[in-house]
Amino acid sequence: MNFAAVETSTEWCSVALWLEGELRTMEERAGHRHGELLMPMLDALLAGAGVKIAALQAVAFGAGPGAFTGLRIACGVAQGLAFARALPVCAVSTLEALAEDSGFTRVVACLDARMGEVYYSALEKHGERWRERVPAQCVAPSRAPRPPGEGWVGCGSGFAACGNLGLATVYPAVHPSAAAVARLAAPRLAAGEGVDAAHAAPVYLRDKVALTTQERTNR
Repeated sequence: MNFAAVETSTEWCSVALWLEGELRTMEERAGHRHGELLMPMLDALLAGAGVKIAALQAVAFGAGPGAFTGLRIACGVAQGLAFARALPVCAVSTLEALAEDSGFTRVVACLDARMGEVYYSALEKHGERWRERVPAQCVAPSRAPRPPGEGWVGCGSGFAACGNLGLATVYPAVHPSAAAVARLAAPRLAAGEGVDAAHAAPVYLRDKVALTTQERTNR
């Protein structure tokens, strides 16, 4: 199968191509320029691989949680590519992608959600799939549930913002990438788990995007 993957849930903008099992990737620290960079990066990746966009058979995207604007961009691009060609879409959790990028099998995935909160989950890998041991949630760091057992490694920007949250080993620089989204999407698409583009949607976990003036004053 040939498909594209996009991931824009953090300050990184990344794209990937899965070409019959071969993975090609490109990423850049984008700041707030995801909308400007994403399609040119994908076009460049396709051109470098000598592949036409018409050869794609599916699209995958990092569905969240993460930055609101970034999630909408990734979902919108995935839907746009899929609608035009009636392709299936695979939405992949950014916390799973973060865990996948870490290289470990027991991962506390934690992204900075701003406003004194983190996007948080504990995931354990079984074969090609990740199983949640602590469900994904948006929570104050002090109230983040500790995962059961030992051997957990923390990954993600939440640890840079909030400390190690009781874990002995953390890697704050690890971030979700389109490459990880592609690796996770491949077996799901092969199993027919893609959905119609109309049903693809971001996962926000939190509806609020900013504190009120009063809330900022009271912090």
